[in-house]
Amino acid sequence: MTSLDQRPDPYPAPRPDDADDAPAASPVPDPFPVPGLDERRARLVAQTDLLRATARGADPATPVPSCAGWDLGMLLRHVGGTHRWAETVVRTRATGPVPHDAVDDVSADGAHPGLTGGDALDAWLEAGAAAFGDALGAAGPDAPVWTVAPGGTPVFWARRMTAETALHRWDAADALALAWDLDPAVAYDALAEWLEFSVLPQAYASEAEQRELLADGRTLHFAATDADAGLTVDLSGDAPTWRRTGGAAPAASVTVRGPLPALLLCVYGRRESPRTYAGEAEVLGDAALFRDWRHRASAWLRR
Repeated sequence: MTSLDQRPDPYPAPRPDDADDAPAASPVPDPFPVPGLDERRARLVAQTDLLRATARGADPATPVPSCAGWDLGMLLRHVGGTHRWAETVVRTRATGPVPHDAVDDVSADGAHPGLTGGDALDAWLEAGAAAFGDALGAAGPDAPVWTVAPGGTPVFWARRMTAETALHRWDAADALALAWDLDPAVAYDALAEWLEFSVLPQAYASEAEQRELLADGRTLHFAATDADAGLTVDLSGDAPTWRRTGGAAPAASVTVRGPLPALLLCVYGRRESPRTYAGEAEVLGDAALFRDWRHRASAWLRR
């Protein structure tokens, strides 16, 4: 993952629609309790355990359609390597980028030689998540560490790796035609993280790619059907912003509506597979704008 940490303020205030002296809107609280580091550690381990259960007994050579060119063994080596990469950052209190060969080299004879069988991969995933959880606990929530985007504490890594693991668990479930679901609170947190990234200029291929999305009155709204939760991306100002909107349904250029796990799959470009997840995200309004925004704002995922 490329670094996104150059922007000084990752959570810019939304641009007011009226005059500069208009009264500020009351902030909309999170629809779920904000998790502390211990809860985030537990979520990371839980998602890893669910991934292990999904893959247990499956052939590591099974193709993973949502990760082009990868098989299940490659996917699991990527997840386990990512956990170990983040663990190194937190355990060493790294102040700058850490080599990420373990993340990128997913071949059986690459950065993780010998990890080919299902049992070996299962035990390796378990050990990596446990070590990462221990490193997070030892560091505490406020220790300064390098992060790929604004944040700079172990909390960032616990949150990032939970989302990473949950999404790749979907990839494994889809490849194996198994059911997948996600706690709405975890899905909401991961969706909010994605939107936080989407307002960073470094998330785009270029500044021009971001600027071309901006236009008066242009907004995208995400409306949850399984919680009193909504999120809005505002593209009408000098730079993208996002805000929580609760259960309100503001007018928007495009509204993406569905259960929170389905909204998360949608922003990450995973297809909604009935065999995998029963929820569905419905795109209402300017679907072309949504697809364009999603593609441009997710350039960081393709680096």
